[in-house]
Amino acid sequence: MRKMRKDIVVVGAGYSGMLCAVRTARRTRRDRDVTVTLVNPSDRFVERLRTHQTAAGQDLAAHRIPDLLDGTGVVFRQGRVTAIDPGRRRITVDTEDIGYDTLVLALGSRADTSRVPGADEHAFTLDEPDRLAARLTEPGVRTVAVCGGGLTGVEAAAEIAESHPGLDVTLVSRGEPAAMMGDRARAYVSRAFARLGVTVRAGEAVAKVLPDGVELADGSVVPSDATLWTTGVRVPGLATAAGITTDRSGRVVVDAALRSVSHPEVFAIGDAAAVRQPWGELHGTCQTGMPTGAHAADNIVRLLRGRAPRPFRIGYFHQPVSLGRRDAVIQFVRADDTPRRLALTGRAAVRYKETVSSSPVPFFRISRRVNVYPYLTKGGRATR
Repeated sequence: MRKMRKDIVVVGAGYSGMLCAVRTARRTRRDRDVTVTLVNPSDRFVERLRTHQTAAGQDLAAHRIPDLLDGTGVVFRQGRVTAIDPGRRRITVDTEDIGYDTLVLALGSRADTSRVPGADEHAFTLDEPDRLAARLTEPGVRTVAVCGGGLTGVEAAAEIAESHPGLDVTLVSRGEPAAMMGDRARAYVSRAFARLGVTVRAGEAVAKVLPDGVELADGSVVPSDATLWTTGVRVPGLATAAGITTDRSGRVVVDAALRSVSHPEVFAIGDAAAVRQPWGELHGTCQTGMPTGAHAADNIVRLLRGRAPRPFRIGYFHQPVSLGRRDAVIQFVRADDTPRRLALTGRAAVRYKETVSSSPVPFFRISRRVNVYPYLTKGGRATR
């Protein structure tokens, strides 16, 4: 007998996975033969855009995934996916097998602590911000080293310095901090660090992370009672182990519709997907993660209706960076994420940042009822 029920399983309840599950369930709510299941190791929704605040010791609202899914029709399964069997179209969650007709991989990414000796053993990451927050309040902690001068490292260093003015915070960066921003924005970041008392060691490569410091390539050591690692990302190896085509970083290689090039019944979204656009490849940000989740949901519904999926098109719009709670800088960019001349700073930037990086929870709730598109731009001509 031919199976009538369609089982859609989303693995990962971050920004993109949550939106994909909620949106798919809403758009198929009248289809009694469609089931949407969301699988995640924890029942807590993590606002990754604000983990630097949690690491600095700030209390943020806690959201439970079952509460966010209440009334959506999405079935929540708490558990860790340990294997994917594309041939049988099944995933293993802890010790139980779950079947699927369509699988959405929204596995996210983690900081890559494997490339430098000692980083895995001695460094904290923003994947577990509560651990760092606890460490920063321990007696005897005086020095903090933040490794990585990307936007994550910049935000973390500023947040920690502002929240803990008694700590000596050093940012270690292979290049200039916030190097992807324009001249004006980078200069503003530099002035903010000076105001906050953050020491910058630019042009320095980390050779080893020690229990009490960071050893640089020239042999010098930056003292550190707490080291935060923010550079590099890695994706869980589930897809690679399953024989799904991935790139060197473990991201699923997808076609224009966000389907795996080797297994078209598998979608990949957010940080777990290697998504190409005419101007280049996306890098993991919420700015692109939520749109991939929405687009995958829409394409899943189109396929269920017997229609062809649509290609995904997007362009970058801005690089919003908080510099503590009272300062920020917004670099506006072209579709390919290269900086424009326009940058916003100060209080206006703080208001802008809080608006665009506010909790996605209201967005999830709105998405239960109507189609809301989380796109600031589709990139204009650059993506056509």
